Amino acid sequence: MRLDDLRPNRGARRKPKRKGIGIAAGQGKTAGRGMKGQNAREQVPPGFEGIRTPLYRRFKKLRGQNKGAMPIGHLRKHFAWVNVRDLQRFDAKTLVTPDLLLERRIIRKLGDGVRVLGAGELDRALTVRAHHFSASAKAKIEAAGGTVEPIA
Repeated sequence: MRLDDLRPNRGARRKPKRKGIGIAAGQGKTAGRGMKGQNAREQVPPGFEGIRTPLYRRFKKLRGQNKGAMPIGHLRKHFAWVNVRDLQRFDAKTLVTPDLLLERRIIRKLGDGVRVLGAGELDRALTVRAHHFSASAKAKIEAAGGTVEPIA
């Protein structure tokens, strides 16, 4: 057997349906486009919505990856967030890392990182490693004698 002997199986390839070739052909005259109207007369571009402003022009802010664009879809970052009151569970002088938070089931999923927020109070010195800290969370951890280590 050679490469030039190869052929598709019988019936695997069909010729395209020839539209508009006589009334008896089944797809003659209007060629499956119906009687009258815009779709029968011309090709309507995809996304055409008549007199209404098209969807891709209604949402200007959603396009691109610039400062004014809204963070949508693959551009949005999903952080696991932890409040300062949740850190109260750890003993003093503990190194709190994202892995430890996952292990203790304080967060369910790591996502794009851990964000520490300032709700609640903290009365023990902890070393906290996270990807982002709010200003109030940073102040409360440092006021309790702990340290803040951002993860890049």
